[in-house]
Amino acid sequence: MNARRIALLAIGGNALLKEKERGLQEEQLENARETAEMLAKVVTEGYSLCVVHGNGPQVGNLLIQQEAGSSQIPPYTLDVCGAMTQGSMGYMLERMLVNRLAFLKCPTPVTTVLTEVVVDKHDPGFERPTKPVGPFYPEFRALELMKGKRWKMKEDAGRGWRKVVPSPRPLEIVQLEAIRQLLRLGHCVMAGGGGGIPVIRDASGFLVGVEAVIDKDLVAGMLAEQIGASLFVVLTGVPKVALDFGKPTQRWLDRLSLGEARRHLAEGQFPPGSMGPKIEGAISFIEAGGEEVLITTADALKNEPYATVGTRITRD
Repeated sequence: MNARRIALLAIGGNALLKEKERGLQEEQLENARETAEMLAKVVTEGYSLCVVHGNGPQVGNLLIQQEAGSSQIPPYTLDVCGAMTQGSMGYMLERMLVNRLAFLKCPTPVTTVLTEVVVDKHDPGFERPTKPVGPFYPEFRALELMKGKRWKMKEDAGRGWRKVVPSPRPLEIVQLEAIRQLLRLGHCVMAGGGGGIPVIRDASGFLVGVEAVIDKDLVAGMLAEQIGASLFVVLTGVPKVALDFGKPTQRWLDRLSLGEARRHLAEGQFPPGSMGPKIEGAISFIEAGGEEVLITTADALKNEPYATVGTRITRD
């Protein structure tokens, strides 16, 4: 059995498909190789690694492909599209991480778990779909889709019409025990990709896929708690957390205690639209039994000494 501590690292879908890239397979494989260098660094520091990735850009491209071919092949539902991107992204990350760990003389099995996440069929989000997905459509095509497929769609700032879907809160990770067992056996695990495949339980208790998108960071936080992760790595756009961000008095922080994080959050140091949710998530993780949260950028984690990179939030 593996006795190493567990780290959970959440990355965005743009880790594989960056802004202004065309979405070529070669681009995504190269991005996966760069991401693997960052992930391998956590493994070589002695952690068993669980990775939760986003898939927004990838699902968007898949929906565009399906719309282009819809006259010949009927498109898949959103839950199936989520499963398809979980598999393809997991494969690319798996291959590159296995190769990187072999290069570092740290051979470690890497496994992707196709992850379903149960949501409440009565979640208020189903009554008020807000999450835009997929391509922009001209009005005539949007009217056809709303009538023929009963899609809910909204006009988006003059750019066209987009499908909007619910974003319910996660309740249960179906493959949780499989993820736990793989981590105990020393695997690096890719799980909960894109927030997981959204499913509900019907009256008989059977799983049924639904058209929805679950927030990836909510699933990452839930999974970190339930697998007993001691380290939660939160990637952001700045190398460290700062007080008085953007002001002449700005100062970067190497460490924050739980009490300091709570106090600075209450004082308004971490705005709701930027660092605030990350600090809130860090506080919740540590309050639930986690040991440490590391907040930094992907580049810093890959290139800087692990002992001094980013801001660490720990117990008092």
